[in-house]
Amino acid sequence: MPDIHFHDVYATFEDGSFDGIENSISGERATIRTMQAQMTSTRLFNESYFALLAALDDVVDKGITLVALPGDFSDDGQPIHIRGLRRILERYHREHGIEFFATPGNHDPVRPFDTPGGESDFLGADGREQRIYSKGAQECVGYDTDWALIDSGRPLKTICTEEIRHLGYEGIMTELGDFGFYPKPNYRYWETPYSHYEHYTFEQARKQSVLEYRQFEICRNETERRNCHQVPDASYLVEPVPGLWLLAIDANVYIPKADAGDGAASQRFDGSGNAGYNAMLSHKRHVLDWVREVVERAERSQKQLIAFSHFPMTEFYDNQSDAIATLFGTDTFQLKRRPKSHVSQVLAETGLKVHVGGHMHMNDTGIVRTEQGNTLVNIQAPSLAAYLPAYKVLTLHSARELEVETIVLDEVPRFAELFEHYQREHQLLEASERKTAWSKGVLDSTSYREFTEWHLRELTRQRFLPKEWPESLKQRLLALTGDQLLAFSQWPENESLESLQRHASSDTENWRQAQERARTLAQGADLQFESFAGWTGFELAVDFYRLRNAGSLALNDIDRARLLQYELLARAMKSSEGGVNQESIFRQRLAELLAILQGLKVGEPDNHFRLHLDTGEVMPWDSQQSRR
Repeated sequence: MPDIHFHDVYATFEDGSFDGIENSISGERATIRTMQAQMTSTRLFNESYFALLAALDDVVDKGITLVALPGDFSDDGQPIHIRGLRRILERYHREHGIEFFATPGNHDPVRPFDTPGGESDFLGADGREQRIYSKGAQECVGYDTDWALIDSGRPLKTICTEEIRHLGYEGIMTELGDFGFYPKPNYRYWETPYSHYEHYTFEQARKQSVLEYRQFEICRNETERRNCHQVPDASYLVEPVPGLWLLAIDANVYIPKADAGDGAASQRFDGSGNAGYNAMLSHKRHVLDWVREVVERAERSQKQLIAFSHFPMTEFYDNQSDAIATLFGTDTFQLKRRPKSHVSQVLAETGLKVHVGGHMHMNDTGIVRTEQGNTLVNIQAPSLAAYLPAYKVLTLHSARELEVETIVLDEVPRFAELFEHYQREHQLLEASERKTAWSKGVLDSTSYREFTEWHLRELTRQRFLPKEWPESLKQRLLALTGDQLLAFSQWPENESLESLQRHASSDTENWRQAQERARTLAQGADLQFESFAGWTGFELAVDFYRLRNAGSLALNDIDRARLLQYELLARAMKSSEGGVNQESIFRQRLAELLAILQGLKVGEPDNHFRLHLDTGEVMPWDSQQSRR
């Protein structure tokens, strides 16, 4: 279960600085972010609370007792959320015997050491934004009491409290130490890259687990060893049950800043969000050397080895990354987080066979093979806090066969418990005539799955389309319906799109001829031309992101007829002649977009599949099922 982004919606600010807002359903006081913050973020801050509880209840029902949390288990490692997460994990361990194994992501910790934190968009009284920051943040400069209220000229005063700071490794690992970060007497074995045992005992492991012994030197310039600092590493290997080794890799890499100077240690490092295994290879290679050595020992000892970390080890776009970079740009679609090809090769050469990653909030399976015959399968587990909410169940049937099943959270009890607060927020946004306000239709969601679909739609409208799409593609696509797009594929190359729209609105002979050609094209594919009018360019964009995020699982949310229409349109646009005018460029880019969409449908099995550990072969669990 990666990327929970746990936010304690009923957290207690122990210093009394913020009481939250009273919830009529629970009778408790909610400490939540605004819906507007959620609808422009890649994760649902608040409802992840209920999703985690539902997922853990599902785990209990399935009799599962080993749960891995591959990073971003918290949202920015803030004390109020880390405490709440600890209480929940402790309860499920105490009541149901579940052992949890966490490894950090770039949101926990945000930097290796404590840093100032806070948000401008907690939800306060009367649906207004409540600013809450910690000491050291610009908004709280000068306060030196336990907590303070600062008048910033807004309806609600800014709250300054250390309850909202970002904890570093020490604080997070201390709070969550029982969840893999430190050895426990019931573990059969536990080590770190820095352990040296003559003969394993719990006492030896405990002594060597102290954080001061789990440090390494990282330099901005590794070759010249300049601008260097000691930072912690939370990697560990654990044997929770006989014969199973879980390898928790801390793939965070916080590279020292070039201009950090003599500032506080907390401010001397870049974030880890775009680092991942590319930076592991250049700045944390000793951990990869340890991974290789663990693999060799696991084989000698006949241990089943499953590795997990926050970051992906392979490409995660079904081999569409290069095409995405060409169409949208190399700095879009989180492409900076893609491991380089030679990095994935190095990871496969360690001998690892199975790795579960997160970070991307995507459902995907990636495979890399080396010339030496090694095969690494990277299983991208989705997030519970985004579309499509799900987690992965891995079942070892034998030394040679692993079953991987994706469990989707369609229903989440209490997911609408906070909607009463969002109603008031939306009323305030409407009164202020905020054009970017989220759609009130979000609150009509009848299931958690539907709620995450709304989240994706709003993200597409408010964030993805404005920030990631080229104007020459976006503006024209959003102005058209599906039937107009198919007719445009049959429109003369030297005629403009605006000309097509004028002819369509006037129902001219030229428009009717283009319609007839498009109708003939549709009939040749056993489709009805009129049905293309049932979707818009915006719906196509939303479906694109559905497939990007959920892989084959998205096929349940996209009408099959529409998928066939996209296929026909892709062929029609591809057959258009090239040109240099705006219409030709639009045709070309639309053809590229549709080709990527088709590519996202035909990746490796990613829902329920078997992995043959000897060969690295991945097949649908039902052997009669065809590849998607």
